[in-house]
This record gives sequence, structure tokens and C-alpha cells, in this order.
Amino acid sequence: MDCDMKSALVKWVAAGLLGLLAAGARVQAAAPDVNRFFFSGDGHIRLLGNKNGKSFDGRYRLSRGSYDPAALEAICRVFGAPYAPQKMGLSLRLIEFIDLLQDRLSPGARITITSGYRNPEYNRKLRKRGSLAAKASLHQYGMAADLKMAGVPARRVWEYVKALGFGGAGYYQGDAVHIDVGPARSWDEKTSGVGTGISDDNKLIGLVTDYDVYRPGEMMTLRFIRMTAFPIAVSSAFALSRQDAQGGPEEVAVLKPIFAVPADGACPRFADIDQMASIRARLAADLPPGRYKMHARFCNNPWSDMPPEISTPAFAIQRP
Repeated sequence: MDCDMKSALVKWVAAGLLGLLAAGARVQAAAPDVNRFFFSGDGHIRLLGNKNGKSFDGRYRLSRGSYDPAALEAICRVFGAPYAPQKMGLSLRLIEFIDLLQDRLSPGARITITSGYRNPEYNRKLRKRGSLAAKASLHQYGMAADLKMAGVPARRVWEYVKALGFGGAGYYQGDAVHIDVGPARSWDEKTSGVGTGISDDNKLIGLVTDYDVYRPGEMMTLRFIRMTAFPIAVSSAFALSRQDAQGGPEEVAVLKPIFAVPADGACPRFADIDQMASIRARLAADLPPGRYKMHARFCNNPWSDMPPEISTPAFAIQRP
């Protein structure tokens, strides 16, 4: 091959590579990063499990709103939470929220988890021993943690979360603070409500989504929380409503969710916490951007104090 042919071949290969790079750049531009949660940190967290000695210090979030499975598995071990690729026992919303608190109160500080995930049986044992463990504790859903942040007094963390107006914050005058990603509320050792029957007979039952931000056409995962009495019968049809519609909330769709266990008929019954988790529903591909809620109705239940209908906190639909 003479010099002219070699030169032409090099130029042709270079042009092809440039074309591939340009195409890759267009793909990247077409799939920008998506912040999945309204309250989130920088994607790097430093954790230590006080009970099991497990630790994690690194990045857990990847680009475009995706997460590193190996990192999430390591974080679950710190919290003592079960982990499976399709069913994680720890809320991503909780990880992101703790990350945010770390970033804002003491960037890079080590956070010690004194109490993370609790299975329902362990939570019942704590209650029998007289501990301040709520009957409907969000620790059972991987949505709560008692923690200490190096260099930051527990009371300061408590007061900061209260001021945010997001999630739960409990302070018992010690060196740890309770943080959760349930409804916005706060308490101390005198106002916790533990032992008062505040959550009996599913009075506080709730419904949550796995993310705060979705694309049209995505599959969302929902779960019921704060159940205290079983069985529970749920309508097999969920309603989707738009919250920022003119004239007030507007129902836009009725969805048939896929439950984690076989659910026959119009009013299937569920017997425990796990059966009421990992509920999937597909969002319509033509759903316009905005704020939405998902609604669930109950049917044929013996619990007179349980609300007849509940809804998720508002979530957002965003287009690419």
C-alpha cells in the first residue's frame, strides 16, 4: 500500500470515529441526568453501622438517575436491610435524604447508623421490652434511621429537618436523632405518641412511590406503609390525578396495578407488610408534564378507623 492510500485510509477511519463520537454525544444529550428525588444529595455518602460494623464510603448514584447496584447492596448491609436487585429493603429516598443532610450540615462527615432497618418481628420485640418503637414504625419499611452525624449535635439535625418541612424527625435528648422519609412531622420523648394507640387499626396507613420524578411511560413501584392490622382489602383499580390542573385536582386515568402476590377479583385481600409492597403500575406514554398523585381505595375492611381512601405524596412527570 503506497503512502497516498495509507493516508486516505487513516482519514476514513478517523472520520468514522468522529461520527461515532458525535452520535454518542447526541445520545447523551437526548438522555440528560434526571434528579429522581425532590430532596437529594451529591451522590456520595459516608456511613458506618454501629451494630454490625459495616461501612460504606463512596458514590452510589450514577448518571441519568441510575444507581450502582454494588454500592446499594453495601449500603443495605450498613442498615441491616435485605437486598435483591429487584427488591431492595431500603428506601432510595432515605439514602438521598441522609446524603442531603450530610452535604448541608457537614460535608463529608461520617454518619453512624445506630438503628436502621427493622423487620416487623424485631420491631414487636422492641415494643414488648418497652422501647420507644412505634407500632407503625417506618424502620420496618426501610424508610427510617436513627443516626449520629460526626461533629453535628443531634438536636441541630432535628431542628434542621423540622425547618425543611419534609420527613419525620424525632429527638430523645441523646446523641442520636430519628430521621425518616414519611409525612412531615416532629416529636421528642414526651410527644412521640408511642403507646397511645395513635396508629391502631391502620389509622395512619399510607401509600408511597419509589421516586419523586418520572418520565412518561415509565413503570413506577408503590408500596403501602404504616399498617398495623390485617387483613387489608384494596380495590384492584388505582386512580391517577393531576394536581396542577386548572380548577383543582383532576382524575386523568384509572390503572390496574400489578400486585406482588396473586390478587384476584375487584377487592383482593393482603395479610402482611411484604404482600403490600412492590406494587407496579405503568404510566401512560402521553402523560403531560406536571404534578400527580396516585390514589388507592379500600373495600370490605373490618377496621372502622381506617381511611376509605389514601393517596401518595405528589410526584412529578418530566419529559426528556
